[in-house]
Amino acid sequence: MLNEGNLRYLMKSPVTPPGHNNVSPLVEEANCALRGGHVLFVGAGPGQPDLLTVRAIRALEQADVVVHDQLVSPAVLNIIRPNAQKILLSEILESSSGNDTGFTLGTYLAGCAAEGHTVVRLKGGDPTIFARLREEIEPLIEHSISFEIVPGITSATAAAAAAVTPLTSRSISSSLTIVTGHEAKEKKGTIDYENLSIREGTIVIYMGVEQAQHWSDALLKAGRSSDTPVTLVSRCSWPDQRIIQTTLGSCATDIDIAKIPSPAVAMIGETPMSSPLRKNSTSPLQGCRLLVTRPAGQAGQIIADITQRGGEAMHLPLVDIVPATDPRELQSAIDEAWSFDWIVFTSVNGVDHFCRQMRQRKLDPRALGSAKLAAIGPATKKALEEQAFVCDLVPDMFLSEGFVHALNREGKGQRFLLIQAERGRDVLRKELEAAGHEVRQVAAYASQPVSSDRQTALRMIQQFPVTWILLTSSFIAENAANIFGDHLLKWKIASISPITSSKLVELGYPATVEATESTMSSLLDAIECWQYDHAKDSGCKEIPTREKVPTE
Repeated sequence: MLNEGNLRYLMKSPVTPPGHNNVSPLVEEANCALRGGHVLFVGAGPGQPDLLTVRAIRALEQADVVVHDQLVSPAVLNIIRPNAQKILLSEILESSSGNDTGFTLGTYLAGCAAEGHTVVRLKGGDPTIFARLREEIEPLIEHSISFEIVPGITSATAAAAAAVTPLTSRSISSSLTIVTGHEAKEKKGTIDYENLSIREGTIVIYMGVEQAQHWSDALLKAGRSSDTPVTLVSRCSWPDQRIIQTTLGSCATDIDIAKIPSPAVAMIGETPMSSPLRKNSTSPLQGCRLLVTRPAGQAGQIIADITQRGGEAMHLPLVDIVPATDPRELQSAIDEAWSFDWIVFTSVNGVDHFCRQMRQRKLDPRALGSAKLAAIGPATKKALEEQAFVCDLVPDMFLSEGFVHALNREGKGQRFLLIQAERGRDVLRKELEAAGHEVRQVAAYASQPVSSDRQTALRMIQQFPVTWILLTSSFIAENAANIFGDHLLKWKIASISPITSSKLVELGYPATVEATESTMSSLLDAIECWQYDHAKDSGCKEIPTREKVPTE
């Protein structure tokens, strides 16, 4: 149990746990018992976020504090709950150096949990393999802190999948041995390479780039053939992943010549070479880091799509979506929805807030009577269908102007209910009224700038340099200009629509490419076209100049 003595020890740790109030240890013990802190050791996998387990994602979404190391990719860090405190492991260790000799990471985790926090210790790969798990768990056991281990995909299996090669084979290798090329100083030289060499199975060496000469010489000296195949996967599943094939006799030289970066996994044996090796990825977004600026909770699919296309996604929300200032207007419109001929949704956010109000009022689609539903864009249509509504019309052009053209074929003198954002464009209402229709325009939600600390945002971008920034509305473009300023001129800018592109020109930061359709898929297609340098042939709009446009 946490007693006064060990609580005093935790409280004098050189790194104060987040939220610590410096209260009496006895009072803190009572508070801890009520709050019930917990530690989860979560495997982050090799890097690609869609290789996380469902349990790992849930833990990251619920964490109050996340302690992570440098092997965790930015794309995985983007999944962490926005309000959670993210702490880089090296920062803790640097802060503690030279202070309390009894301080360990385990005591820090225990101190955070004693504050009642849900703490995630996020480890690259799997937390039970070469991750110093034992030394971090022991203080938790000592202080009766509850903990849980969430497994992750380890580097060996991830590398085997990346190289399209099995680690075992019934006819060639029936065993697998995993060793580390980076031993603790007190254990240096304890790996029995002679015993490893006489086994016929596959050997996988973690963190072995710097010590490649040592372990290859040791295996050769123990009797392994210099022709033994070696497959090496560097930065597995990251955008800059590299795969090389070599032999035991030449691998150290080849690694040096190719300048293979850590972390890397070496697979040694006949099995890794028994199936075709996938060459370096030719994915169109390979090596690109794309900054996604969509609101929190609305970036999951585009991040997954970027990863699938070979890129690396970072998420920095630049806008928050909140209910409309006066919800009574929307409530009144829903009560009268049955009286309209058409209900028009201009965005997914409009669908979400409209349906949320209906659920709160315990209404179902029957409340809309015979009103037809129209959506601007396939994403808005999909959002309606996910709410069990039937979408009657989607214009060919994913803009308000295209919608007016489509509706003119439906006849004049009809009643329209427009569901859109506060301060949204007024084009659709004016065009419908000019065509002889009756229109009621209702704000279902509002967009507001995220109160991002500019210096913090810039530090993050400097730590993880950006290739592309994705801007999906005029409002987001404005906030991006406010936060980043002329830093935008250093990046390629992808605009989702002519309206957003026009706003960017007005701000002085013209887009590099523009989506041919106002969808996220089309936006990524445009980026791929540019990356291939075939923009004109592919129909993607390219704006070649990168000089700042005069504002006068």
